[in-house]
Amino acid sequence: MKDFKKKYIGDWQFYRMVLTVAVPIMIQNGITNFVSLLDNIMVGQVGTVQMSGVAIANNLIFVYNICIFGLVSGAGIFSAQFYGQRNHDGVRYTFRFKMISCALFLAAVIAVFASRGGELISLYLQGEGRLDDIKATFFYGRQYLDIMLIGFIPFAIVQVYSGTLRECGETFVPMIAGVAAVVVNLVFNYILIFGHFGAPQMGAAGAAWATVLSRFVECGITVIWTHVHSARNPFIIHAYRSFRIPGYLVGQIIRKGTPLMVNEAIWSAGMAVLLQCYSYRGLDVVAGQNISSTVSNLFNVVFMALGSAVAIVIGQLLGAGEMEEAVDQDRKLIFFSVAVCFVMGALMALAAPLIPQVYNTTDSVRGLAAGFILMEALFMPVNSFIHASYFTLRSGGRTVITFFFDGVFVWAISIPVVYAAGHYTGLPIMLLYFLGKSLDLIKCVIGAALLKKRVWVQNIVG
Repeated sequence: MKDFKKKYIGDWQFYRMVLTVAVPIMIQNGITNFVSLLDNIMVGQVGTVQMSGVAIANNLIFVYNICIFGLVSGAGIFSAQFYGQRNHDGVRYTFRFKMISCALFLAAVIAVFASRGGELISLYLQGEGRLDDIKATFFYGRQYLDIMLIGFIPFAIVQVYSGTLRECGETFVPMIAGVAAVVVNLVFNYILIFGHFGAPQMGAAGAAWATVLSRFVECGITVIWTHVHSARNPFIIHAYRSFRIPGYLVGQIIRKGTPLMVNEAIWSAGMAVLLQCYSYRGLDVVAGQNISSTVSNLFNVVFMALGSAVAIVIGQLLGAGEMEEAVDQDRKLIFFSVAVCFVMGALMALAAPLIPQVYNTTDSVRGLAAGFILMEALFMPVNSFIHASYFTLRSGGRTVITFFFDGVFVWAISIPVVYAAGHYTGLPIMLLYFLGKSLDLIKCVIGAALLKKRVWVQNIVG
């Protein structure tokens, strides 16, 4: 027992350090996802078809968000290790790389969604449902997506700034900016969705405009604070004087970062395809999954924030050359994350039958949502271990391995199994969903083996 405690349980100093990093991220994401839940409920009060249209559009927007995260994270591996060495020039170069790559990707995505957004939304409307409902769902989904394209710009900018600040140990300011944004989002959701205080009742479009406005607020706060406090953020000094990046570093980021960037793209696209496979069972499934994913995101903030803590803490230790300390702290971080998620999963399971009742929708949709939430609660510790393993591998620059571990796994294993079972069997939707989630147990075994082999223990900026 003593050996177990020494190996997996840290002291108070360790947990204080971890929580200092993770709690601001947790608070920011928690408030954001809570407002998303309220946003979802508000749109749901207007009608199920509007809620489903917004849900489909958000599946596509999710792909963009994760791809931006991948672009930022690819260079962010180097930012964390450069900061561990107190190499501010290195952090500045990675900041420039993020800005340039995100700008190019942003232009491409806006072009695709503006010209082909309707076709992409239609992919989710192939299942059962009344023709009038399908047409209405398409209309609201396309309307929401077109407005949200405006918000893609501040979202990309704030990810570059906030990501770099976090990699340099500053998690409080991104939290404050995020909290301000969700307050703005919540207030204007109330005003624009329902038409209060003399504003027009805009429904799904109002939710989109509120989100766009909140993203500009978050971006403004983050960018202004970073430049005003340049002494605390040396990387921003002369960051825009030129866009020069040493050729050797560009090559390193591309070699290490490209697999990560591609991974995020194909993983997020894979998640969208999986949801499309489930949507083949009808519009009620789309609405039920929309409720479930919104609730799940609220509870998942714990292991998501602790995964970010793994990336920051372990990345800085590896950059400083403290390899054994990195191994020890990583093991304790992963154990802590999984243990906490057993508790969070139990709380989520208790909430499963209650939260769907507040939605203005059918009993069928509520029942499906409760079942999906319960399933997510069951697999939360599994998701926590996979998430922490992924960030551990990434912190050491093992991005090719993460590419196969994450993105390739979805397309090679999850999608073929779920597609075949969904299209060629009469498996009830809950059993189909359980089948899809249980495939992640394979990833747990692979992740445990990779961690044990210590393939991630390396300094990539030395």
